[in-house]
Amino acid sequence: MNITVIIPVYNAAEFLEKAVQSAVQFEEVKEVILIEDKSTDNSLEISQRLANENPKVKLFQHADKGNHGAGAARNLGIEKATSNFIAFLDADDYYLPNRFDAEKDLFTNPKVEGVFNAIGTEYLTEKGKEEFQSKFKEVSLSTVNYPAEGEEVFNGLLGLTPKTFGTSFHLNSLTVRRESLEPHHIRFNKDLRVHQDTEFIIKLAYHCHLRTGCIDQPVAIRGVHDNNRITKIIKYSPQYNQRQFLLWNALNAWASSHQIPSIARKRIYLIYKSFDLSLKKGVIKYCNILCEAFKNPEILKTKYRFTYYNK
Repeated sequence: MNITVIIPVYNAAEFLEKAVQSAVQFEEVKEVILIEDKSTDNSLEISQRLANENPKVKLFQHADKGNHGAGAARNLGIEKATSNFIAFLDADDYYLPNRFDAEKDLFTNPKVEGVFNAIGTEYLTEKGKEEFQSKFKEVSLSTVNYPAEGEEVFNGLLGLTPKTFGTSFHLNSLTVRRESLEPHHIRFNKDLRVHQDTEFIIKLAYHCHLRTGCIDQPVAIRGVHDNNRITKIIKYSPQYNQRQFLLWNALNAWASSHQIPSIARKRIYLIYKSFDLSLKKGVIKYCNILCEAFKNPEILKTKYRFTYYNK
């Protein structure tokens, strides 16, 4: 195997060196691509030093040297990648020594186009820990619930399997064949400043044959600290619902333009519509809910059904 690891870099000076060192240690990793996204700290200087110190590390910026978000940064990394396989790593996270163990075996099967694994969590600050635990269950391992591959992964991510598969997996745990991204030009949605990884994973699971790897122990560690954006938003608050609406609106547009199975297309639409309705106000909200429930009674059974924020 030869692997390119793509790391978007934005205000990660405190963590970046550890992330890079955790990636370059692997013989299979031929290059670590840093996409510096106009940080306001000294991340650029650290990136330049790391690139000068190690020939595996390559530094790029956008053509205008501007800030374009993690999705656009990862897309640039994909365009610059030269290896047969691509993996991703957030600049405040790091790989464990077993990161690519499952891949070495599973990618011997040419049918397998992507492998994903479990990741662990490390609390880097007390405030970050409190914010994270106030919004999410205390879990030492972020993983899916059982081994799966192919169509079952896509259906599982949408909650369409008999058993609960899991709502997503972390990008840090994914390795994908670079050539598999090209037939359908699978890229990150640069218009989504958050959740572009979730959209990418769902589209990838539809177009490519993914398989679970190591799902009972972590292969990477996610760092939780004061500046994690995901921990700042209260679940089902207006800001949370707005971000979810943008995600599922984009997925609904994608699903409508592709010949995906009708049951999956309907599930995506119902989730999108639930968040759309949650953003409406007053009498208009209730009229829209009644109209939608009349057309699609299943919306009343979704776990997202217009959850309100009452604080």
